[in-house]
Amino acid sequence: MRKVKCCLTVYFEDPFWVGLYERESGDGYEVSKITFGAEPGDGEVHAFLLENWRRLRFSPPMRAGEMRDRRVNPKRMQRAVKRALTERPAGTKAQQALAAQREQGKQARRARTRAERESEEAERFARAQQKRKEKHKGH
Repeated sequence: MRKVKCCLTVYFEDPFWVGLYERESGDGYEVSKITFGAEPGDGEVHAFLLENWRRLRFSPPMRAGEMRDRRVNPKRMQRAVKRALTERPAGTKAQQALAAQREQGKQARRARTRAERESEEAERFARAQQKRKEKHKGH
């Protein structure tokens, strides 16, 4: 049976409210960053996830630690939640996943601009050759 663990953290990153959606399944860890703008309410966040679930862009999967299948004491969980709310919201694993996603986008953009530049140069060269041929055709 495949287990999936998801976590949504909403925090203020000047000047916008940002949501960090993390999901861990099997041995993969992926993260998606959502920019909300104004402070969203619980209902707005829930509605946003329901409407835009398929459009979320997740980072490339990273190797995740093993998920525990233990029952946690409610008081201990409450303390952990309180600690998580006071700590920095973006964990290092999430930051690494977002950095990998940015790097992947950067490489795709570089490849796309390189192809565009090469096609423009080839087109310019072809126009220059055509112009040169027309000059030599005669009067």
